[in-house]
Amino acid sequence: MIIVTDPEKKIRLPFSRGILTRSITLAGVEVGIAYIIATEVQKDLNEKGLKLVTTEEIRELTYRKLLDHGLKEAAKRYLFWRQLRRLKVPIMILLGGATGVGKSTIATELAFRLGIRSVIGTDTIREVMRKIIAPELLPDLHTSSFLAWRTVQTGRAGNSPLIRGFENQVQHVSVGVSAVLERAYREGFNTIIEGIHLVPGYIELGENSFMYIITVRGRKELEARFYERARYSKRPADYYLEHLDAILEIQEFIVKKAGQHGVPVIDNLELEGTVTAIMEDIMERLMGRLREYLDV
Repeated sequence: MIIVTDPEKKIRLPFSRGILTRSITLAGVEVGIAYIIATEVQKDLNEKGLKLVTTEEIRELTYRKLLDHGLKEAAKRYLFWRQLRRLKVPIMILLGGATGVGKSTIATELAFRLGIRSVIGTDTIREVMRKIIAPELLPDLHTSSFLAWRTVQTGRAGNSPLIRGFENQVQHVSVGVSAVLERAYREGFNTIIEGIHLVPGYIELGENSFMYIITVRGRKELEARFYERARYSKRPADYYLEHLDAILEIQEFIVKKAGQHGVPVIDNLELEGTVTAIMEDIMERLMGRLREYLDV
C-alpha cells in the first residue's frame, strides 16, 4: 500500500486512484483520460517501490504525466486548482436561471469536481422561510415563482404582473440567500447556491464570489428538459409545460438583468461544456486576483 502524506496538514492517507482521477478532471480532463493518467501515476510509484510519498510528489508526477499526454493547458489548470486548495481560498458559486434549465445538475457536477460539500437550492431556502413566515404576511413565498403574480396588488410600473410577482418573491428569498452567504463568508466555507431566485442586482456578491445565469435556447429545448426531468423525479412535466410561456418570460427577464449587471450568461447546450466554461472562467478571474500568491 502506498501512503500519501501532507506535511502541512499532518495527515497520512492511502493513495487513491479515484481521488486523483477526480483531481485531474478538475483541470478539465475527460474522466476516462484522467483515470488512465491516475493509473500511470500509481504504476510509476509501484515500479519505484515507493511506500511513502508526499502530496507534492504526487502533484509533480501528475503534472508531468499531463504534459506527456500533450495536455499543456490542463496541466496548468491542474497546478492552479491544487495550489488554490492549499491556500484555502473560499469560493462561492451562484447559478441562476429559469426553471428547468439544468441548474441543479450543473451545481452537483461542479461540487464533485471542486470538492465542495455545501450545495444549497433557493427552493430549500424558500421552504424554510415558508415555515416561519405566514402566507398572510408574504403570500408570494407560498406559491411557485411563475404563479407569484396572483399575489400582486401593486408593483413597479413597466413590468408585467408576472414579473412583478416574481420580483417580489426574489426580493424576499434573497434575504435568506444573503444570510447563507454571510455565514459561508464568515466560516470560510466553499459553497454553491443554485436557483431561480438568484437574479443579478438582488444579491450582493462578496470577494471570490462568482455568479452565472444558465439558459436554454428556446421552447423546444425547454420542453425536452421537462420531459427528461420527469423520468427521474416526482415533478410532472405537464405542470411546467402548462406554464411554459411564463417560465420563458422569466428567463428573458433574468437574462436582461444579467446584461445590466455584467453577469455571464451561459447557454446550457451540454453539461460538460457548461461546467468547463464555468470552471475556466473562475480560474481565469481568480488567477488575476491571486497571481502574486500562485506560482503557475
